[in-house]
Amino acid sequence: MQTIRVNRVLVTVLMAVAGIFFIMPFLWMLSASFKPELDVMKYPIQWIPETWRAIENYREVIFGTVPFGLYYWNSIKVTLATTAFSLTISSMAAYGFSKIAFKGRDFLFLVVLATFMIPSQAVLVPQFIIYRWFGLFDSHTGLMLLGASGVLGTFMLRQFFMGINNEIIESARIDGANHWSIFCKIALPLVTPGLATYMILRFIWTWNDYQGPLVFLRSENLYTIQLGIRKFSDMHGEFYSLMMAGTVIAIFPLLLIFIFGQKYVIAGVASGSVKG
Repeated sequence: MQTIRVNRVLVTVLMAVAGIFFIMPFLWMLSASFKPELDVMKYPIQWIPETWRAIENYREVIFGTVPFGLYYWNSIKVTLATTAFSLTISSMAAYGFSKIAFKGRDFLFLVVLATFMIPSQAVLVPQFIIYRWFGLFDSHTGLMLLGASGVLGTFMLRQFFMGINNEIIESARIDGANHWSIFCKIALPLVTPGLATYMILRFIWTWNDYQGPLVFLRSENLYTIQLGIRKFSDMHGEFYSLMMAGTVIAIFPLLLIFIFGQKYVIAGVASGSVKG
């Protein structure tokens, strides 16, 4: 018993040290965003600035030559819409692959899973051509459709749906409920941890997406925050304090998602790991 306790203490200490190393770049970025430019590269590092320039740095980023407010709104709009579309389509597909019996279901599911092995870069050219044909190029609608379905989301949510006892579905069918009613009123409430987990992950993936906007957007008024950071870097890349302030602004929604949604991700992963 004593050996087990010592091992737990060592593991805890090692994880704490690793956590500190992982968080140090973010702390340096936050510290640099509050400093005058001349103090950013001082050695040894001054974690707490001697001279604070937070208001000036952030004001210059937000109200400067780069319209951060517009890019922020574009990212919020695209991310929320993409997350909603992906959550709806993936949950419906997952329910169909787990609770609706039809010919070739398992083979079709394997085909869907096989597409996950195709790198996204390998289909950029066909996607680009198709988008030009349908008039979706250089539009937020096209960008939303890029992430509207997710193989990983379908697979993950299918595991949660498989954890629902089939007797519940059959009882609802005997009472006259169709699959749509069962899906909306019975199945979805039972897989809430899985839905929350995938929603948070999809939000983070879409917000951080750089490749999609870079390839499929041309108009600057449609840029997302990721392209906005690149544009800001091209104009002010030599000013590290401003660059760090812009980066802090860009990742702020992700910090909120992490702080308030961490428990749902952990609960969803832990719940899904024992189902199916």
